[in-house]
Amino acid sequence: MSLPESKLAKIIQGPIISEKSTLAAEKQNRVVFKVLREASKPQIKSAVEKMFNVEVESVNVLNVLGKQKRFGRSLGKRSDWKKAYVKLKPGHDIQFSAA
Repeated sequence: MSLPESKLAKIIQGPIISEKSTLAAEKQNRVVFKVLREASKPQIKSAVEKMFNVEVESVNVLNVLGKQKRFGRSLGKRSDWKKAYVKLKPGHDIQFSAA
């Protein structure tokens, strides 16, 4: 999976900082990212390795369905999105405050 670096930079949309992702980072050395819905596991792995200069052990993805919300009288739906749990190899870490 050799993609140009410009496309790899677009795969990762941003980190997800929540209580659940913080616990995963502390206990299991996992980092959680919001990624493109079309991105595959090998693409996510190579994007994280090149952007943050770390080694990735495994990638798990989760498709999150958008919620239905009411806007006045009408119903609306938020967009579906994809979340990636990236497990880093021992000795590697990503600091978002420094990156």
